[in-house]
Amino acid sequence: MRVKMILPALTEAISPLFRPIKYSLFPPLGLATLAAYLDDGDEVDLQDEHVEPLRLDDEPDLVVIQVYITSARRAYALADHYRHQGAHVCLGGLHVTSLPDEAVAHADTIFTGPGEDSWPLFLRDFKSGHPQLRYDAPGRRTIHRLPPIRRELIKRHLYMVPNSIVVSRGCPYHCDFCYKDAFFQGGNAFYTQRVDEALAEIDRLPGKHLYFLDDHLLGDPKFAAALFEGMRGMGRVFQGAATVNSLLAPNLLEKAQAAGLRSIFVGFENLDQTNLRRSSKTQNLGRDYAAMIRRVHDKGVMINGSFVFGMDGDGPDVFDRTVDWAIEQSMETATFHIMTPYPSTALYTRMAAEGRMLHQDWDLYDTRHTVFQPKGLTPGQLEAGYWHAYERFYRWSSILRSASNKETVRQAVRHAAYSAGWKKFEGLWNLLIRLKQVSHALPVLETVLLGNDGAADLGSTGATRRESPAQIVH
Repeated sequence: MRVKMILPALTEAISPLFRPIKYSLFPPLGLATLAAYLDDGDEVDLQDEHVEPLRLDDEPDLVVIQVYITSARRAYALADHYRHQGAHVCLGGLHVTSLPDEAVAHADTIFTGPGEDSWPLFLRDFKSGHPQLRYDAPGRRTIHRLPPIRRELIKRHLYMVPNSIVVSRGCPYHCDFCYKDAFFQGGNAFYTQRVDEALAEIDRLPGKHLYFLDDHLLGDPKFAAALFEGMRGMGRVFQGAATVNSLLAPNLLEKAQAAGLRSIFVGFENLDQTNLRRSSKTQNLGRDYAAMIRRVHDKGVMINGSFVFGMDGDGPDVFDRTVDWAIEQSMETATFHIMTPYPSTALYTRMAAEGRMLHQDWDLYDTRHTVFQPKGLTPGQLEAGYWHAYERFYRWSSILRSASNKETVRQAVRHAAYSAGWKKFEGLWNLLIRLKQVSHALPVLETVLLGNDGAADLGSTGATRRESPAQIVH
């Protein structure tokens, strides 16, 4: 059987002239995980349109497409193309789960929710000649005893961080703007691998650097503690994501740092407690952000802070106020977003009931455009403020001001290099992507950003020849 698996490019990344570095960071683990359920004799082609042009002149028997909201239009066009050629087309992912009635018009089979449990059922039905139109994830889900991810299908040299990994699914919290609740509805919303299986997958990865793509790497403290204990002595350095409260908890951050944690993504989202409460961001309520940042920095771990603009309590001052605070906290990098009510989220339901949704042009649901009517800002003010925040945070003067708050020269240099690297050299990243040399930047970045203990084995990471996984999905 000839099987083609596709991750379509997000709308803004389709241009052949410029591809932002973030689209060359990680390969499509979800598709590579599903490929592990195929038979040894199946011919499998996995393509990621973010890093390579798609070949559309082939004739696969089965086509599997992962759909995000801003890639939906592109995904449907590809699905229609292959259905016209006679292939059986499967669609799944976040957007399909949110809007199955929209997706089903372009597919022979759709999947809702995580695919690890329903995908094997489909394969059995497909091979017997009786595939169903829809497969829903069961209520009780597990990722125990997953087959090894088909990493040989991943073109490692096209990604900056090919060693990405996911050891859990979902998140234990329920923020009203998050897609996660819609995706995991009807079943357990957070679950992990067995520790020994996670360690075995880590051991399969070459080189030194890892990136955990879990929504909340510390979401199960017992699992995380055992994972980090098992990773001690493996010589790895890694990055991941966690919540404010988990980083304030005793012992877990220390275990992560000892295992190799060097950078952490944290969803601060907003500095206003009323905004956080209205968004059900309970894990941040009453937490001392500054104390958490000091605690993380004291361990030598860098922070990428995430912030959302456009909440009902935000006025025109929110942009400068947030940026000034982040700079004063000596935050290495910051990621800003315009609040976006995704279909099937509690936020979307609330905004629609209040008549505040402006349109359903999914191409613009990218956290860079205003798709709803804010309360304290005009849509234009919100978009302008978003771009202003990025420009102001990543000015050279801001970078140097923030770096000057570090205790040592070495820390200041690392801070400045890390902060400037993503926003001051986008032209260089674009060139490396176009020349298919982006993977060779990783060892250099590790040495500069993570220190001597973060320098990866160049031969293993760069020269050997990865907004989660086994979901035609996430």
